[in-house]
Amino acid sequence: MTDNITNILVVGIGGQGVMTATEILAEAAIALGHDVKKTEVAGMAQRGGVVSSHLRFGPKVLSPQIMAGTADLLVGFESAETLRWCHYLKPGSLVLMNTARLVPPVVDIGLYDYPDDPLAEIRARGFEVHAFDAMEIAMDLGDVRLGNTVMLGAMADHLPFPSEVLLESILKRFRARKPQMVELNRRAFEAGRSADAAAAHEKKSVLA
Repeated sequence: MTDNITNILVVGIGGQGVMTATEILAEAAIALGHDVKKTEVAGMAQRGGVVSSHLRFGPKVLSPQIMAGTADLLVGFESAETLRWCHYLKPGSLVLMNTARLVPPVVDIGLYDYPDDPLAEIRARGFEVHAFDAMEIAMDLGDVRLGNTVMLGAMADHLPFPSEVLLESILKRFRARKPQMVELNRRAFEAGRSADAAAAHEKKSVLA
């Protein structure tokens, strides 16, 4: 963080819930009295195009744009997109990465080659990466759409506010319209926290 401002970059593919996740993060920060600015860029988002969402919050935020080399946290909903945006991170910052591969149209039309091992390339650049398959976790819970809640759960212990605030921002979206989804999203959130903790432990074990 710089000047008590937190910079979070969330990236992925259209349909994964990148913008929804960023909106929920923003709501949690606003609930605690932060000034919040965010911006999104979506390329054919509804057709699987690439999506990036910048979120900045703190006592006073003037611009929504995160500059390259200043992000505190990169949250990648898709492997190759995570790699493509990691130059936005501060040195030594954390990456939360969904290892599921969803090849975007820019690859299909030949504008971008899909990397052989995005995870290894990011780690080779000196960043700490907590990697896990959020899609598989969501499917094990019975609904692939829970993937963004899994990712939010993984973020929960890396934010400058209690995880309960973030969880409440998620669950309040379902209480009135889809109460049957409340418990399922609670489980997805906790599964994401557990996946992040397991990924962090695995990294420490490798380094030991």
